[in-house]
Amino acid sequence: MKKLLALSAGALLLWQASTAQQKLVADKIIGVVGDKIILKSDMDGALADQQHNSPDGSLKPDAACKTLEMLISQKVMVLQAERDSLPVSDGDVEAQMENRIRYFESMYGSKEKMKEITGYSIYQLRERFRTPIKEGLLAQAMRNKIIEPVKVTPSEVKRFFDAIPKDSLKFYESEMEIGTLVLQPKATREMDQYAIDRLLEFKKRVLNKESDFGSLALLYSEDPGVKDNKGIYVLNRNDKTTYDPEFVAASFRLKEGEISSPVKTQFGYHLIQMVKRSGDNVTVQHIVLRAAVTKSDLAANIAKLDSIRSGILANKYTFSEAVAKYSDAPSAKFDGGMLQSKTGDGSTLITIDQLDDPSEKNIVMMLDTLKPGQISAPVQFTDENGRTSVRIVYLKTRTQPHRENLTDDYSRIQQRTLDIKRAEAINKWLTEKIPTFYVHVDDEYKNCNRISQWMSSLAKQ
Repeated sequence: MKKLLALSAGALLLWQASTAQQKLVADKIIGVVGDKIILKSDMDGALADQQHNSPDGSLKPDAACKTLEMLISQKVMVLQAERDSLPVSDGDVEAQMENRIRYFESMYGSKEKMKEITGYSIYQLRERFRTPIKEGLLAQAMRNKIIEPVKVTPSEVKRFFDAIPKDSLKFYESEMEIGTLVLQPKATREMDQYAIDRLLEFKKRVLNKESDFGSLALLYSEDPGVKDNKGIYVLNRNDKTTYDPEFVAASFRLKEGEISSPVKTQFGYHLIQMVKRSGDNVTVQHIVLRAAVTKSDLAANIAKLDSIRSGILANKYTFSEAVAKYSDAPSAKFDGGMLQSKTGDGSTLITIDQLDDPSEKNIVMMLDTLKPGQISAPVQFTDENGRTSVRIVYLKTRTQPHRENLTDDYSRIQQRTLDIKRAEAINKWLTEKIPTFYVHVDDEYKNCNRISQWMSSLAKQ
């Protein structure tokens, strides 16, 4: 329901970092490691992030235990890194802090807009970022020190693979690496003004009691979720990265019952009505219209894209270089135009069943004719936010369906072997190091498997 207004999941980093140091009086201490505390809010934030990234929005039954184990492990690594004087300088912290602030400043458009949306000045954000960033760098440095010596030999990889029951070997469907270069035609000023004028007419009709806002939303709004929620959303001041910042800023400026002037966001022009305020929560209802793109606008973009494709085929630049230079897709700067696997492992290898978004239907139809290394002609499509765009599709690689084997899948098997060996090294290190620190855990979590083992080893000291 929130797809129209949602930003990338990566934007949740701002919420995580900015809340990590908000130690409210009512918060509960659930763990102490040395001189460092773990709050219930720390766990709640980590669980919320896991739930957000879960394919079905659910958490495993042992999620709380696993999360507290992770938080304890991180604190131990931070403390040991401090003991070992691992090289994490104030300059390292400041550099990462500035990079993060610049990222969010660019996302919001300006320092002023960022403060308006987040509620924090640059100075306040720096103060809130500093400790979690430094602890994160220290923990990472310690983890790297632990796993750096860990290597796997080909014989270890083979032993790991041979130990897998033959009927448990993974079966891989045909997998592909697919890239897209997207251009989004810009509407003319006349079409922009037409959308604005329509919204102003809707506002006039509501104010004159000629029409109901909700009825107009159902009839005219281009929000994909309007049929389910009539354009109604509940916003929270602390939920600052789920929605478009311009939309949030305009919503919180309204008084109860007030209707905004047309507000421009990356998704179109919005008319927003404040339904109710309740503390840091507001309920708003909106109508969104997109300025229509004309046939001549589309034709111009198709011609431009065809020229870009010709440049790639003539080896003037690579596909990734063309994406970096020309693509209008917001994610292009992060993924290089390559579609990402929906398994959440960061892989660019995808199966055809993962192309299940309506905006990807015409990609599926192209795959029968595209061979690895080929690039399609420009095609028109409707993106996930309902905008008319054009793109070319690049089929980088395609594998044949097969059962996992050492010839075709050695790198995958090697990585799994290495991951297991690294995890064993970290677990062994934690078992040895935790008894050297004071650790206290809230009674609610003492029966968690690994925490119980750790507390037993502490009791023997």
